[in-house]
Amino acid sequence: MASRKKPKKRVEPRFDDAPRKKRGSGLSATDDDRAAPPRKKPAAKRKSSSARKPKKKSARSRRVRLGLTGLIGGTIYWSFILCIWGGIAVAGVVAWYGAQMPSATSWEIPDRPPNVKIVAVDGSLIANRGATGGEALGIHEMSPYIPQAVIAIEDKRFYSHFGVDPIGLARAMVTNITSGRLVQGGSTLTQQLAKNLFLSPDRTVGRKVQEVLLALWLEHKYSKDQILEMYLNRMYFGSGSYGVEAAARRYFNKSARDVTLPEAALLAGLLKAPSRLSPARNPHLAEERSQLVLAAMRDQGMVSDSEVTAAMTRPATRAAAYWTGSQHYVADAVMEELPDLLGEVRRDVIVDTTVDLVLQKFGENAIRDLIAEEGKKKDVGQGALVSIDNTGAVRAMVGGYDYANSQFDRSTEAKRQPGSAFKPFVYVTALEQGRTPESVRNDAPIKIGKWTPENYGGKYYGKVTLETALAKSLNSVAAQLIMEVGAGNVVKTAHRMGIVSELEPNASLALGTSEVTLMELTSAYVPFANGGYRAKPYLIRRVTTLDGDVLYEHSTDNMARAISPGVAGMMNRMMSKTVTEGTARAAGFDHPAAGKTGTSQKSRDAWFVGYTANLTTGVWFGNDDGTPTNKVTGGSLPARAWKAFMVKAHQGVPAAPLPGTLGRVVTPVARPADAPRPPAGVGGEQVRRDVLPSNADGTTTSSTGGPRPKVGVGESSDSKTLIDIIMGR
Repeated sequence: MASRKKPKKRVEPRFDDAPRKKRGSGLSATDDDRAAPPRKKPAAKRKSSSARKPKKKSARSRRVRLGLTGLIGGTIYWSFILCIWGGIAVAGVVAWYGAQMPSATSWEIPDRPPNVKIVAVDGSLIANRGATGGEALGIHEMSPYIPQAVIAIEDKRFYSHFGVDPIGLARAMVTNITSGRLVQGGSTLTQQLAKNLFLSPDRTVGRKVQEVLLALWLEHKYSKDQILEMYLNRMYFGSGSYGVEAAARRYFNKSARDVTLPEAALLAGLLKAPSRLSPARNPHLAEERSQLVLAAMRDQGMVSDSEVTAAMTRPATRAAAYWTGSQHYVADAVMEELPDLLGEVRRDVIVDTTVDLVLQKFGENAIRDLIAEEGKKKDVGQGALVSIDNTGAVRAMVGGYDYANSQFDRSTEAKRQPGSAFKPFVYVTALEQGRTPESVRNDAPIKIGKWTPENYGGKYYGKVTLETALAKSLNSVAAQLIMEVGAGNVVKTAHRMGIVSELEPNASLALGTSEVTLMELTSAYVPFANGGYRAKPYLIRRVTTLDGDVLYEHSTDNMARAISPGVAGMMNRMMSKTVTEGTARAAGFDHPAAGKTGTSQKSRDAWFVGYTANLTTGVWFGNDDGTPTNKVTGGSLPARAWKAFMVKAHQGVPAAPLPGTLGRVVTPVARPADAPRPPAGVGGEQVRRDVLPSNADGTTTSSTGGPRPKVGVGESSDSKTLIDIIMGR
């Protein structure tokens, strides 16, 4: 039988005053280990008060120290517990709102709204259109001051944080708490981009959580430079401008590539409050904010003290006004036409137009100068001008006095009575039916039913040739002719030559009572200038992607003959008399020219449409509300504006006779050394040889790719025109 071992005694810890030796694994506790002071035991001997005092003091200090230690320990403990539960709560909130978002695998950057870059015939910018208002630039294409300024004022730790900046967030929280209001935001550039790309502007916890998640995703998927580039091309800069390119054009009338330091500081300052800080609205606030940006750039070592000083002494100068300039009428017309050519535009495109900005400026000045000079005296508030070459390419299009004040395009949208400017279609019909310029009619009062047409001024000339009747714009003769040839035939002639509006086939049509636009009336005169071919007006010659893929290209191969070369020659002979001897003498200059004036009832509308061998130009003056002018006729302001434009447009261009005439060729006046270059699309062999290739027959090709008649083409009524030769007729 095995001997039993004595059970070990349980050792309990002792808490007496006498020190004990440690035995085995037993436990002991000293006074220092106690949370409370030890109980007092009856002492055998009483010590003196002087001896007890130090002991009491020591015990009290130990109790205070232990109390503080316990308080601190408890605080740390519960803080730790709270952090754990707070983390769990935050994780729960993140998980909750994150679950409401699509799967991260399906996240992708939404397409940037497409930009439509509209350029002139020489490649210079006319305007940007689209939701953004400007093209997207690579970060290395734009001025280096722009990204520096934005980082300095919006997110100085952009290149070091991971999409969320805890330091910046903490700083913003402290600042906002101490100030008692929202002063700073803790969002990084990445967070701002995420909000701009994916989220609504609502200030909710859920949206903020989603913003953080999307920011982390952006940082994971894209490089810092890519994120910054997207930010700069998509953020709103006020006044309808999205992206730095649009903003630079909007405020400084220049590309973001050329932005200076003070201009970059102003742009960066707009991001805080684009509308309130816009220089177009609050220039002083914008300037104050830009100086803060400059100071931030200096503090971060991006620019030197001298650069900041120079920038502050020469602050950014805002463009006088935006959306000024008649070229915006061109841009609007392009955007109106583009969907019919391409359908919905889903990517950035470049639209090459036929417009020459030199001619455009000439036309704008011709209208503005006369209205500024005589508008009040003549009760004229508006004017318009259209200039078209022999292929139908629109070289200039001025839709009104000031685009900034009125975007209504009077060249393409306003329908007005053309008055006597419609008479050439009556005369063309008469010539086609066998009349000649020498045919005679009696200019005298006549009555057609209840209608009695009267000549302007009430003067009659008796027997006159058709040539004289057209030159003097005699209403009675025009009324006789339309009755002879038939109003329906006149309508057919007008439509064949380029009029597209509905026309009333009645006798009064001879005096231009049916309304038309300036664009269609001007285009209907082009067959006179090019030898008989209808030239449908067009603005867009080519549309390409940024990669150079051609989406659309205009062709002039479908130009149809509208009138015979003989009729064109006779009309040119007759209408040249209008300029040299008739109602448009104010339009004459040193190039063979022809045209027709027109004035509607009570001088509500005044017109002159004239042409040379190179350009056909129409001018209108009047008022938007249709109120009468102070006796403005087609031979006054319109003829003067036409001459002012055409003289400048033909500087340095060799004079050429009109098709079908043997008219005098005037030697052009020598160009001054400081005169502007000959505009594209005007003139003959001396114009822009670098971009106008020669054809085999010695003709030149216009900047739009269409043929340009050479000097001397169509010198007799039965000769072939250049277009006849090219098209094999």
